[in-house]
Amino acid sequence: MKRSLVSLSALALAASTLTTVTFTVAVTTPAYGDHCDPAEQNQQNQQNQQGQQNQRSQQDQPAQDQNQQGQNQDQAPPAQDAPAQDAPAQDQPAQDQPAQDQPAQDQNQQGQQDQPADAPPAGGSLIQASPTEPPAPDESADEQQAPAQENADNGNARRRPTQAPSQSPTDAPPTDAPDNPNDPPAETPAPSETPAPPQDDEEAECADLGPFPEDFIDIRQVQRNVREIRPRRSGSAGIFTSRCGTNRNGHRNSDNFIVAPGVTNGAHHIHDYVGNLSTDGFSTDQSLAAAGTTCALNDRSTYFWPVLRDRTTDANVDDPDGNVGTIMQARQVSLQFRGNAVSRVSPMPRFIRMITGDAKAATNGGANALAKWTCTGFTNRITTKYPLCPRGSQLVRILDFPSCWDGQNNDSANHRTHVLFPDANGACPSGTRAIPQLRMTLTYATPRTASFALDAFPEQRHNPVTDHADFANLMPDRLMRLAVDCINRNRRC
Repeated sequence: MKRSLVSLSALALAASTLTTVTFTVAVTTPAYGDHCDPAEQNQQNQQNQQGQQNQRSQQDQPAQDQNQQGQNQDQAPPAQDAPAQDAPAQDQPAQDQPAQDQPAQDQNQQGQQDQPADAPPAGGSLIQASPTEPPAPDESADEQQAPAQENADNGNARRRPTQAPSQSPTDAPPTDAPDNPNDPPAETPAPSETPAPPQDDEEAECADLGPFPEDFIDIRQVQRNVREIRPRRSGSAGIFTSRCGTNRNGHRNSDNFIVAPGVTNGAHHIHDYVGNLSTDGFSTDQSLAAAGTTCALNDRSTYFWPVLRDRTTDANVDDPDGNVGTIMQARQVSLQFRGNAVSRVSPMPRFIRMITGDAKAATNGGANALAKWTCTGFTNRITTKYPLCPRGSQLVRILDFPSCWDGQNNDSANHRTHVLFPDANGACPSGTRAIPQLRMTLTYATPRTASFALDAFPEQRHNPVTDHADFANLMPDRLMRLAVDCINRNRRC
């Protein structure tokens, strides 16, 4: 009787092992254009993690059933053999047989007591993946049928590239803890010497494209961090607004006549323009002065910034610079010229050129980065990540320009040293004078998932810290004097 039960246990063990080896999970591969969408990555990670949990649950069940069956088998024989103790003398050899099998049963029972509840059955191949490192969402079906141990070893490497850019400059390691939005991007650390694991074609595309899940943050997780500088009595608190529309005429190109004059596609990403109607890579002071404008009061200045794209669509997938998705037009564009907290402002010279932020901050470091992201209804908190706004709230980009002019130059070799930023108290550095500070505020209706990104240079991987903007002043002198008078009288015009 007991030998038959032992054989039955062996058969059950073999069946459970076979079930464990042959169980697989099917995952749908995302479409080409959105397979690098962080929202798709998060959703796919959750699906894969759920699949792993279901797999482990089904793999653990045979082991638990086997343990239970083994315990029932060990407990059953005494009840079945009880009559043998009262049997006649000729059945005495049957009473001696349990004594021979007793050490093996004791050993099995001891093994069951020492074995953890989620341990695999003897001879099985249950591999439990780390809960903090889900496998990559874009594994192919063939890779998912590979042995579980291989997936466990490579799960972290397949999740995203080792040196992907995050909030801080490129090559900074990712972190799950939210960064302080007030802190400037950290200096670029030395690159890791760990060789990158081999990647298939789809993973290589995602590694080069970006952005990544850690480049996004729920705006409600950002602490209140905006500190307004209260103007002194000697300061100027007025605001002059130039009304130039939202680029409904679709004036866009990938040029930048300030940083890359005379070059087509000098920016390697698309800019939205408002104001001057002629701006391109070959613009000059003379050509801009002769062109029309979308602004009121004949403000022929040019204002431009990189476009924001909706990555939930497969639009523009053949772009050589990796700027994938549908361009989103700003719902609102506010162009304010503001005062100085410490002093009155002087007129800015006509044809002065300025830039703010750093289009290559992910690789240059954070010295010139000035990305400011928030959401409507949450403008008392600023982040350098892409903010995820709740229902009813819209994404906001704030682009503040320098406002302390050296009094002589309209431009400089690096396009920065001729006009500087005020210090933390609002005062201009020695040797400079305060001029009206331009603040661009752009508002968008974006997806509430991590499915949008800035256009950027390819190597910047669409890092949100690379947000930037450009401006060239072509206001008529009379209009500039009107703006300065409005600001210095603490009015809103």
